[in-house]
Amino acid sequence: MRTTNDGATVRLYHLDGDSEGGAASTLFYGPLSQALIVADQQPQEVQEGLYLATDNDVIAYLDLVGEDFRD
Repeated sequence: MRTTNDGATVRLYHLDGDSEGGAASTLFYGPLSQALIVADQQPQEVQEGLYLATDNDVIAYLDLVGEDFRD
């Protein structure tokens, strides 16, 4: 089970599946609470490729917030 807190330091990045091998672009590095704000401000197409990485885990943004979060 994943556990973290809103102050945990995370890397928010976009994984571009269009380029060969995929290219990761960091959008934000800092507290989880702020990373979620930055992620929510991205267009839906970008959100589909967003991931949050902690020092020991990686999760897709939409998996974390749940797809019904956007509705």
